[in-house]
Amino acid sequence: MAHHEITSPTVMMAAFGIGTIIGFAIGRYRTHLFQNRGEAKVAWALKRFAAPDYHLLNHITLPLEGGSTQIDHILISRFGIFVIETKDYGGWIFGAGDDRYWTQVFYGNKFRFLNPLRQNHGHVRALQKLLDFLPPDSFRSIVVFTGDARFKTTVPAGVFDLNQLLSYVERQTTEVMSINRVQFCVGRLETVRLSISKETDVAHVQRLRRRYGTEG
Repeated sequence: MAHHEITSPTVMMAAFGIGTIIGFAIGRYRTHLFQNRGEAKVAWALKRFAAPDYHLLNHITLPLEGGSTQIDHILISRFGIFVIETKDYGGWIFGAGDDRYWTQVFYGNKFRFLNPLRQNHGHVRALQKLLDFLPPDSFRSIVVFTGDARFKTTVPAGVFDLNQLLSYVERQTTEVMSINRVQFCVGRLETVRLSISKETDVAHVQRLRRRYGTEG
């Protein structure tokens, strides 16, 4: 009688778990090298949200048709997927939620930048496509300002400082997915994300400049 080798679900889950841990450790080291100051602040603050209910991914570049999208932080949890765009700005900020561009006034100089809410909406759409088994309302779009910038117009919905971000995440207590589903989402994103490297970042920025004349 021929013997068939069978891999039990327990063994498969253990292998997946070991691979995830190794990948997370390597990714965390590489991510640290490529984070700016604001991203590092957010990543550090979000460490309070620990496994198994939460899993944090930082500096994620995902392939798109004809390009890529780069997301500062994705906090995957039983209570939703928090898609976070970080801005480490100072000065005064002027802008509304539906404006295409916002303006930063810093020491009398004006700088225009793409509305980060719009920018992050594209990130959310990319994730919804990759994780299409989740309801659309499982995703939470967040823009966090980590510097000393102050809005001189009404702060748009979905925009927080760092303390407000942490309070917002803590208030989300309605379960939208199981821990197993959280792990599945993490595995899928870790599989498709591009490597954290200078080459990945340069290629991403070059594609954006060719297409939009901007970064994001």
